[in-house]
Amino acid sequence: MEILSNLAMGFSIAATPYTLLLAVIGCFVGTIIGALPGLGPANGVALLIPISFSMGLDAIPALVLLTSVYYGAMYGGRISSILLNIPGDEPAMMTTLDGYPMAKQGKAGEALVVSGVASFVGAFIATIGLMVFAPYLARVAFKFGPAEYFALYLLAFCTLGGIGSNNQAKAAMAAAIGLGIAMIGLDKTTGMPRFTFGELHLQDGVDFLVAIVGLFAVAEVFFFIETHGKNSAIGVKLGKILVPWRMLKQTTGAMLRGTGIGFVAGVLPGAGASLGSFLAYTAEKSAARDKSQFGKGDPRGVAAPEAGNNAAAGGALVPMLTLGVPGSGTTAVLLALLLTLNITPGPLLFTERPEVVWSLIAALLIANIVLLLMNVPMVKVFVHILSVPAWVLLPGVTMVAFVGIYSLTGSSFDMLMMVGFGVLGYIMRKLEIPTVPVILGILLGNAMEDNLRRAMVLSDGDWTFLFSSPIATGLWIAAVLGFVAPVFLRRFLKKPPMPETEPKVGD
Repeated sequence: MEILSNLAMGFSIAATPYTLLLAVIGCFVGTIIGALPGLGPANGVALLIPISFSMGLDAIPALVLLTSVYYGAMYGGRISSILLNIPGDEPAMMTTLDGYPMAKQGKAGEALVVSGVASFVGAFIATIGLMVFAPYLARVAFKFGPAEYFALYLLAFCTLGGIGSNNQAKAAMAAAIGLGIAMIGLDKTTGMPRFTFGELHLQDGVDFLVAIVGLFAVAEVFFFIETHGKNSAIGVKLGKILVPWRMLKQTTGAMLRGTGIGFVAGVLPGAGASLGSFLAYTAEKSAARDKSQFGKGDPRGVAAPEAGNNAAAGGALVPMLTLGVPGSGTTAVLLALLLTLNITPGPLLFTERPEVVWSLIAALLIANIVLLLMNVPMVKVFVHILSVPAWVLLPGVTMVAFVGIYSLTGSSFDMLMMVGFGVLGYIMRKLEIPTVPVILGILLGNAMEDNLRRAMVLSDGDWTFLFSSPIATGLWIAAVLGFVAPVFLRRFLKKPPMPETEPKVGD
């Protein structure tokens, strides 16, 4: 009953006409920011912080506006992923694997509706989880040390063979390329340059946004030019756009499973929505009886990662509010905002400033409903993007990519590097090497190395420390099984004769 009374207090603060207007504005702006390749929620929130201060907003209205932008951007990332095979931000990468094939089949509307509902389910349940389980889940997150995090990241890389390719060697090669790129820059411990080849611009490392936009957006343009749009969703004849009730029913289990996995991943500080969507996708594919359609337009491959990354967005608020430890890049920006407003996150926040916490939770619940009501009816508007002539759309996408990267980094070198990543992505697609493991390698490589070094410092170089806890040991076992099991399962599944009419499950 205490939770309900606190939530009622939160709604009495957050449900005023002024804050509701801010929530609607934040959701709309956030959706646009999420759909633009390369921006993402962290940059969107960071860009709007000065605007919120210039508007003279108090603490609660400012939090309502910026958290609405946060959730809106998490929703919006799926739009360009499904329609153009260009993830709006890194958590939306997994949505491209099945969302874009659905668009190429003329099912862009269905994919957008399923992803919108999955986003709502993930974010709404995660917000309830934040409300109910925050104090308890924060204690679980405390048990994750360097050894556990290293094993968690290893688990991610060991199961990469199931993503976008049935050839584990190619997936492992792509992950190695990503890890190698992550090593570029100054060594954090010694300060020595690594793989910079004397180029000053590389000493800060490779920005993952440059890699994402290059590997997906620029490579897609190259591929479209070569094929003249024959293998693209642009210009595909779209069927009548209806709410796919049967498809939503079929993907309900995927949404719920993705929500649970994503929420736990979000609670772990540093894991973030990228890992949440990745684990949700791989878990759903592993649990499915028929895996043949994953990567070819399976709605479950859209529902699971979208529920996972939006649930992780809500879960990332748990360590920020209860421990003062940001669970993701965006919550780090929100943490800076709270500190600027003289609000100190931590265990005492729920007792000393309950109006802030519960009005924030109420605002998140309102934002989710607003986003669902906003995104589903606007599916027809989004789908019309595919009707834009290619000679108009592709230059526009290219311009947005270049302007977006330059506005964030201010470096012409990064723009050249983005083109280089575009060439790399084009070559990898021609060789049927998945590009998602490259991005995950760049995203997780530095964190994986940092946790390995911390583990070695704590243990004085004793490598058995990596297996020192039940959690770490369990993650190691899961990593080994995740890498080895698909090899044997694939051979076992290939034994029954396949009908000639069925498509062969290839690389």
